[in-house]
Amino acid sequence: MTEPTSTNAIQSRVELDLPLAAPDLSVVVPIYNEADNLRALRRAIGHTLDHSRWSYEVVFVDDASTDRSREVYEKMLVEDPYLRVVLFRSNCGQTAAMAAGFKYSRGDVVITMDGDLQNDPADIPRLLEVLDQGHDIVCGWRRERKDRALTRLLPSKLANLMISTFHRVPIHDTGCSLKAYRGWVVRNLTLYSDMHRFIAALSVGVGARITELPVRHHPRRFGVSKYGLTRIFKVMADLIVVKMLIQFSAHPVRWFSFFGAFIFVMTLGLVIVGLFKFESTGISFSRRYDIMWISAAGMNLLVALNLFLLGLLAELQLKSSGFFRRRASMSSGDRIL
Repeated sequence: MTEPTSTNAIQSRVELDLPLAAPDLSVVVPIYNEADNLRALRRAIGHTLDHSRWSYEVVFVDDASTDRSREVYEKMLVEDPYLRVVLFRSNCGQTAAMAAGFKYSRGDVVITMDGDLQNDPADIPRLLEVLDQGHDIVCGWRRERKDRALTRLLPSKLANLMISTFHRVPIHDTGCSLKAYRGWVVRNLTLYSDMHRFIAALSVGVGARITELPVRHHPRRFGVSKYGLTRIFKVMADLIVVKMLIQFSAHPVRWFSFFGAFIFVMTLGLVIVGLFKFESTGISFSRRYDIMWISAAGMNLLVALNLFLLGLLAELQLKSSGFFRRRASMSSGDRIL
């Protein structure tokens, strides 16, 4: 079992005789209380990939399961040299599990899927074929979902509608975990909160080419769903954050200057109102200016100047952090023409 450097990782560790060469594929599966599904899931992945042209590894990321999942891992690891397990000390959520899986995966292509057997590993070769057609991300589309209408389908449809409208990501099912990624995409993203839903949207900001593919979806056989109606509110909050990350981070001084310019125009209007009289006979200069309007103009001017200075500081911070260099490297895809 692999022990992440994070304090959330469990302290136990089991060394495995893994192949020296990095595999072609890494199948990353976040796990939380899916003990009854683990062996069947691993068999299904093996049935699809064991005799394929791709070498692969399977990375299970256990998000502090409270069932007997860890006992199952111990037995599976003895039998399976291509299985790796990352254990969390405390429950951190699916996004943290995804991020850990990306960190410890070694394949040139990363496949993500759920651990509940609702995603079908038999769709992996189809995803890879589409990926090889010049795309960086292929998203699964559960066109015919086998979930409960109120607790799963309704929240998912609302979340997909908000994400596609707000971020203009050209996919129908952002919540489907079955996706294929180029390794450089996921290993250069910083994920937190519930950002796993927005990996595609975040990747668009760095030039990733995205498409989708209809995939199969099966009813849950064992265990219970970990999601419900409450995730709509999380999606709404994260939507705003991701929108700002994508658009604001490129040139923050422009955004600060835009709002600063708007306030500056208001300042000029307040000065005019304070210094001039507007009467039916015309406009005349007032010898006794209105202190209320002039004071408001002074405050507005300070706010406009501070916004501009904040934009400069944000630009300097981005420059010193190397954000633009990393973004340019990601967008180029290491291609030189």
